[in-house]
Amino acid sequence: MGRSPCAGIVRGMGGSIGDTHPLTTAGYPGKPASTGLTACTIDATIRVGQDAPRWHFPGCGRRVGPARPADTMLTLWAGLPLVDLSWPLFVRAAPMPLFLEPVSNIATGGPLSINLAGILPERVGPLPIDAVHRLEISADERPCMLGEIFHASGRAADGVIECRGDFSRVHFLAAGMAQGHVVVRGTIGRHAAEGMTGGRLDVQGDAGDWLAAELAGGRVRIAGRAGDNVCGSRPGSEHGMRGGFVTVAGDVGCLAGGRMRRGLLAVGGACGEAVGFELRSGTLVVGGTVGRQPGLGMRRGSIVCLADRPTIPACFRRGTAWTPPFLPVLFRRLARARFQPATRMPVRWRQWHGDLLEGCRGEILHPDSP
Repeated sequence: MGRSPCAGIVRGMGGSIGDTHPLTTAGYPGKPASTGLTACTIDATIRVGQDAPRWHFPGCGRRVGPARPADTMLTLWAGLPLVDLSWPLFVRAAPMPLFLEPVSNIATGGPLSINLAGILPERVGPLPIDAVHRLEISADERPCMLGEIFHASGRAADGVIECRGDFSRVHFLAAGMAQGHVVVRGTIGRHAAEGMTGGRLDVQGDAGDWLAAELAGGRVRIAGRAGDNVCGSRPGSEHGMRGGFVTVAGDVGCLAGGRMRRGLLAVGGACGEAVGFELRSGTLVVGGTVGRQPGLGMRRGSIVCLADRPTIPACFRRGTAWTPPFLPVLFRRLARARFQPATRMPVRWRQWHGDLLEGCRGEILHPDSP
């Protein structure tokens, strides 16, 4: 990252490297003030000279301030006496999300189904808060404004939307998202992240049916359970998930990964019937028990069963017991994503080839019995 001169003021009120403190900006006379900055993280080493302390900021992190940093003064609580800075100043600014909260308790009253399709970080980021409240959504198949059901605060200038409260009746959240980050601190309804091409969705509770259906890119992480047709295809479509990475810590329903084309789906718990139905390609990892008819009609791809020996369909042919070389690479990627199934990885795997009626180029892997 290039460096530019930045004048500023450091006021000492206690703190250490790595702490997060309030950050405010104000313009010089005749210059506009910079807004939207609420906190920063100290990321520097301090060298004390004979005259005054000197700050040395590494080149990482994001520069705080407008396009012309020389026109900005920064007030940083850092535990130092008042000193003028005339060299580059770099800090890590905490993201400022757009908060969405239901106006009333959706579970006990209000619409039965809320469609939030189109409420995406790239769309609401440049909008003021009053314009966000006027965005059109639908509730029980009737058009309405976002502000009639949700209270919005903050701003998604950093590409972050945070949903708080009960969102179990809210559907199509992050559907079609291309960039940004959506966080749900609770449960989400159906069709979340459907058709998403980029960005990230984090759900700290459960998710409904059709999670990440026809996902083309991005990252989806569910801390709880998910319903049927996770990463599957929509009715009438030939392909399900076509790229990206989805992890579900709990159980999933039936038809997970149906007609999946590419990508990676990792399930920490059990899955229902027909996982990997008509799988075209891609990888499915299941940490718990596997329902009946796994991989039925699959053409290519891999279904990796970490703990369970599933009931193999009759249209699969028994293969050898060995350790495929791609598995260590796969497990390292899952470990980096903090996917931790409740089982130890076996050393030898039993391989089954199928579906015999579809060319026999797919595989099911499970721990080999001693």
